[in-house]
Amino acid sequence: MIDATGPFVSVVIPTYNHARFLGRALQSVLDQTYTNWEAIVIDNHSQDNTDEVVDSFRDPRITLLKIHNNGVIAASRNMGIRAAKGEWIAFLDSDDWWTPNKIQVCLEQINDKVDLVYHSLKLVSETPIFLRRKTIKSWQVKTPVIIDLLVDSNPITNSSVVVRKSLLDRIGGIDENAGMVASEDYNTWLRIAQITDSFYYIPYTLGAYTAHEASISKKDMSVPSRYACADFMHLLNDKQQFKLESNLRFTKGQFAFTSGDYRVARNDFLFCIRHGNVFIKIKSLFMLISSITMIR
Repeated sequence: MIDATGPFVSVVIPTYNHARFLGRALQSVLDQTYTNWEAIVIDNHSQDNTDEVVDSFRDPRITLLKIHNNGVIAASRNMGIRAAKGEWIAFLDSDDWWTPNKIQVCLEQINDKVDLVYHSLKLVSETPIFLRRKTIKSWQVKTPVIIDLLVDSNPITNSSVVVRKSLLDRIGGIDENAGMVASEDYNTWLRIAQITDSFYYIPYTLGAYTAHEASISKKDMSVPSRYACADFMHLLNDKQQFKLESNLRFTKGQFAFTSGDYRVARNDFLFCIRHGNVFIKIKSLFMLISSITMIR
C-alpha cells in the first residue's frame, strides 16, 4: 500500500444541484486506501442542500468553493485546478464515484514515464439498462496519442483521470469555450497529447459513471466534439480525416435517429459505412437498417 508520504493528490469535484449524488462521491474519496489527498468541491451556487452535504463530512481535507460558471463546467474545474495544492489532479464528477483502491492503484502505475492515467468505469443507470452496455470500457491509446485520439475516438472518461497538475498549468487549463461544453475534456486530452505521449490505461474498473436524466445530453454531441478537435485537423491526412468525420457523423446520426429524423440519420450512417473503421461500419450498418425500417 502507498502510505501518506506519497504524492499529494487534489481531487477536483464540480457540482450543481447534485446534493443527492455528492455525498456518495465524497464518501468514495474518504474511503480511499490512499490518504494523502485533498478534495475541492466547486459549487455553481446550487439551489439544493449541497452546502449541508459537504459540511456533514467535517473533514479538513475537503474544501468548498463557489462559482457562477454560466453553464460552463470547465470554469468550475479550472477554479479547482488553480486552488489545488497537489502534484496530481484527479477529476471526479459529483454524480460519479470511485472504488476504495482507485487512487492507490493509479499512483502505483505512476513513474517518470507516465503523465496521465485512466481506467474503465462501471455504467450505473437510474432506469433499467437492459440491452445497453454495463461498462464504459476504455483502452490503451497508441502513439502518437494525439492522432489516435482524433482517428479512433476518445476512450478517456473524465472521472477516471489522474494527471500531472503541471501539464494542466502548461496548457492553460481547460478550454472554457461555451460551444465545447460536454467535450471540453476531450479537447484537454488532445492538448496534453501535443506535449506528451505518456498516457497509461489501467485495465481495471475503478469507479462508476451514473447515467440519469440530468446527465444525458439533449443535444447533438457531434457539435461540441467538432469544436474540441477543430484545431488539430491539420495534423491528419485525408484518410484520417475521413475516419474522424465518420466518428462525428455516427454521433450525429445517432442523435438524428433518437430524435426521429431517420432520413438524416440514414445519410450519416451511409457515410460511415463508406469511410469509417470496421467497428463504425458494423454499428452504422445496424443503425442504417433500423432507420430504413422506421422510414417505411
